[in-house]
Amino acid sequence: MRSIVLIPARLASTRLPNKPLADISGKPMIVRVMERALAADIGPVIIAAAEQDIVDAVLAAGGDAVLTDPDLPSGSDRIMQALRQCDPTRVYDTVVNVQGDLPTLDPQTIRDTVDALGDADIATPVVEIVREDERTNPNVVKAVFGANRRALYFTRATAPTGEGPLYHHIGLYAYRRAALERFVKLPPGLLEQREKLEQLRALEAGMTINVAVVDTVPLGVDTAADLERARAWYAAQTVTKVAP
Repeated sequence: MRSIVLIPARLASTRLPNKPLADISGKPMIVRVMERALAADIGPVIIAAAEQDIVDAVLAAGGDAVLTDPDLPSGSDRIMQALRQCDPTRVYDTVVNVQGDLPTLDPQTIRDTVDALGDADIATPVVEIVREDERTNPNVVKAVFGANRRALYFTRATAPTGEGPLYHHIGLYAYRRAALERFVKLPPGLLEQREKLEQLRALEAGMTINVAVVDTVPLGVDTAADLERARAWYAAQTVTKVAP
C-alpha cells in the first residue's frame, strides 16, 4: 500500500478569510499543517490549493503544491483534482485527506488512520468524548460504530443514547483510491443534506468506513479565537524545547 497525503486549502473562508496564510509562530498555517503531515512519514505531502498565493507560500517553505479550480464544491473534489495532476500514472493507491486548518494535528493520528483502513473503503479517526458539554454540542460530530470499529452512522445529535462512551469524529480521511474516485461522483445523499456531513454520502451509498480510535483532538481553526489558541500552542512548544 502506497500512500499520498493531500491537503485542500482555499482563501475564501467566511469566518476567517485568508486563514491558510495566517501566521502561526512565523509560518503560514498551511505550512504548519504540512509539517505535521510530513512528520507522519507515510508518503509525499502535497497542498491542493485553490489560489496561487497558497501555492507560492508552500513553495517558499520548500513544500509541494498544485493549483486547483477555485470553484470546486468540496475538499474531496479538490484533492481528487490534485491527485489526477500529481499522480497521473496511479502510483499511489491510498489517499489521505488532511484538512488545512488543523495545525496541531498529531502525526500519529494520520498513521493510525491509514493503519485502520483494512478492508474498508475509507478510514477516519475518532476520540472518546470526555467533556460533558460536548455530548450535546451539535458542532461536535459523533461517530457511531460497533465492536469491529466499522462506522454505522455520524451525527450532530447525541448518539447513541444510554450508558457508555460517545466518540468525537475528527475530519481526516484515508481513502482507497478507487473509493475516492467513486465518492466524488456520487450525488449528495439525503442524510448528508440533513446532517451537513459529507461522510454520510459514502455510508448511504453502501461504502464502508473503519474508525481509528486515537488519543487527541486537533485544534481546528475556524475563528480568530481559534487562531490565537493555535498560536499559543506553538508558543508553548517553543518554550518547552528551549527550557533547560
